[in-house]
Amino acid sequence: MTEILLARHGETDWNIGRRVQGHTDIPLNAAGVDQARALAEQLAGEPLTAVFSSDLSRALDTATEVANAHGLVVVVDPRLREKNFGTWEGLTDVEIAERFPDAQRGQWGDAETTEEVAARVLSVLDGIRELHPDGTVLVVSHGGPLRAALRALSIEHGPIGNCAVFRASY
Repeated sequence: MTEILLARHGETDWNIGRRVQGHTDIPLNAAGVDQARALAEQLAGEPLTAVFSSDLSRALDTATEVANAHGLVVVVDPRLREKNFGTWEGLTDVEIAERFPDAQRGQWGDAETTEEVAARVLSVLDGIRELHPDGTVLVVSHGGPLRAALRALSIEHGPIGNCAVFRASY
């Protein structure tokens, strides 16, 4: 059985400003760097066999902190990216509500559907399971993909904070 640790990236300035990041490559802020280091300390005792990450810097930098502590190299997979929100990226929830009054929460964005996000993320997890059938693997991604994975794996959760970690036997 593969043990997968699903983690969200550290904090960015857009997280604080409640801006939709999506595929926009926003770096970790100082607090996010500290969170990534704390995550590495938190996971120091885990017998990680691999670390996978989205290619966006906020996730990759978070994953790199943990991978370095374990002597591992991060495997980058763009399928672990956040949902592509299209023209809505960079906007706050309030700005979206003003510009797109018919928008429904959870379905926001004019580029990629929630179902498309789930399909690409689950394909990564299936591949990880095949590559590491008896290993413990860290996957660092974003809120949308993590919600999709957790839903598919029937793992209940509340809000997914920065550097939150969920354990799944897959």
